[in-house]
Amino acid sequence: MTAGISTIIYPVKDLARAKALFGALLGTEPYADEPYYVGYKDAGQDVGLDPNGHAKGMTGPIPYWHVADIRASYAALLEAGAESLQDVHDVGGGRLIASVKDGDGNLVGLLQDPTG
Repeated sequence: MTAGISTIIYPVKDLARAKALFGALLGTEPYADEPYYVGYKDAGQDVGLDPNGHAKGMTGPIPYWHVADIRASYAALLEAGAESLQDVHDVGGGRLIASVKDGDGNLVGLLQDPTG
């Protein structure tokens, strides 16, 4: 079971240029502004810019499905034929992410926030 998609991460090559574009689009300043990640929150959506995304194998934006048990969801996707792109790992504060590629090359992300 998921809580839907409310996070999307874009791989970017020029972080300053991407920040200008998404700042103009969203009309807000980022809540996180680091050399390794820039994040915006707008209308219940979390939009991230990852300047290392291409090096991680990202070929385009990844929508992240918010799940209660990331390890079980990740295993189920692999069992269903997905190819691992990024294994489950902590990106800070207990937030876990993982991503896979389906048979058509589509990227699917999983995200689990820390509980309580």
